[in-house]
Amino acid sequence: TPPPKEGGGPTPPQPSGGAPPAPQPSASEQLTPAALASASPEMQKNMIGERLYPLIHQTQPELAGKITGMLLEMDNSELLHLLESPEALGAKIHEALQVLEAHNAAANN
Repeated sequence: TPPPKEGGGPTPPQPSGGAPPAPQPSASEQLTPAALASASPEMQKNMIGERLYPLIHQTQPELAGKITGMLLEMDNSELLHLLESPEALGAKIHEALQVLEAHNAAANN
């Protein structure tokens, strides 16, 4: 029998190449109802937030974190709609900016 291979020789196939080693959420990847259903409410918000943030960051890089936090106060079903509808998300980002401006104006008076 040949001695066990160490270091050299062919290695068993590993998930490398085009696929990332760990399942990282991407904005283009759909958030499945099954994935959400199996997560706790806190994890659901986390999963949605991880997808919302990069979308918001495209238009509002300085405020993306704050706006994401504001939007995560909404219902999960509404948040899922925002992920699927760039128009609706744009409108919500605009609303959040107005709220922030009003808050900042009140704080400065």
